[in-house]
Amino acid sequence: MRSDILDLSRHEFELEELVERIKENDTRLVALQVPEGLKMQALEMMDQIESETSARVVLAADPCYGACDLVNDKMMKMGVELVAHMGHSQMNIDSGMPTQFIPVTYDGQPEIAPVMPYLEKHREMARSRIGDNSGPVMTELDGIDRFEDMVGRIGSLTDIKLGLVGSIQHLHLLPTYKKYLEDAGFEVSIPEGGARLTFPGQVLGCNYSGDDPSIGHYLFLGSGDFHPIGLVLHTGKPLAMLDPYTEEAKEMGRERIERILRQRSGLIMSSMEKTTFGILIGSKPGQMRRNLALRMKRKLEKHGKRGYLLALEHVGPELIDFYPVDAFVNTACPRIAIDDAVKYAKPMITPYELEVVLGEKKWEDGYKFDQIH
Repeated sequence: MRSDILDLSRHEFELEELVERIKENDTRLVALQVPEGLKMQALEMMDQIESETSARVVLAADPCYGACDLVNDKMMKMGVELVAHMGHSQMNIDSGMPTQFIPVTYDGQPEIAPVMPYLEKHREMARSRIGDNSGPVMTELDGIDRFEDMVGRIGSLTDIKLGLVGSIQHLHLLPTYKKYLEDAGFEVSIPEGGARLTFPGQVLGCNYSGDDPSIGHYLFLGSGDFHPIGLVLHTGKPLAMLDPYTEEAKEMGRERIERILRQRSGLIMSSMEKTTFGILIGSKPGQMRRNLALRMKRKLEKHGKRGYLLALEHVGPELIDFYPVDAFVNTACPRIAIDDAVKYAKPMITPYELEVVLGEKKWEDGYKFDQIH
């Protein structure tokens, strides 16, 4: 989120329960963790907590992009008794620290008219695909074509429902917009996902488990491309976006997704002849997939290649590019390989993409977006 387009005063920070908990437990030192887009208001929040309680507040100033970024025992060693995590919902993970999740909502409610042409177009796209199962392809070239086709990779649809989803600070709008859309003639579903998703209609950058065959297209309430890109890569379904901050509507265009998939196919092809791989393990509680990393190492060894396990809390080119390996396999945050691949001097691929490299998965199976469940 860009501060130049946000009216930060329109965010509501629900600090009452946190203040009450601090008072009841006579908490002396609190760590405040705030997402990147709201850090401009972090000092204001610290002032409010300290003015209403006897606690002192330390800001956990490292980057925070989700509830998987929870601070852990490092804060405990500092003497912190409670973590106040702002703006994300609780996941099925344990950081080892008492943590209070603080809801943040935004009161913007954009007009629905600008997004309607996209929704009507996408509904027709979904209607044309009812019962259409593309089936297996017969040649590698056909497989590559399907791999690069965002709407040709999934199984048959059973319905053309509109899936209504959003980022956490806009989920309170979903019931209202569901009624708007139903009044406009759409059959609307607010999908419910797995254990990592706390609320109906919620999407994360690493989990889109609420999708089902009855949903033919999506409307996302939120800002930026982060969540929409992941949702389209995972589902292969058309998606429109309505931004409560700017009140603008647009679609996640086919060209953008196909450009990403061409990049992914290029990274896979460039990794085919590589012999040594660095396998990244995220050490954050919500991103640690040790067993997956070990499985990737065994697969490499089975194919006569070497895999080296590298555990990191933060991943960046300056932290790994110097290692003498040919490529990297990412089992940390799934978005590192998708969003940041161009930053690295060596190919950065996902576990699924490594299986394609090793010949254990086929192009014609369609692209499989990496998720944490």
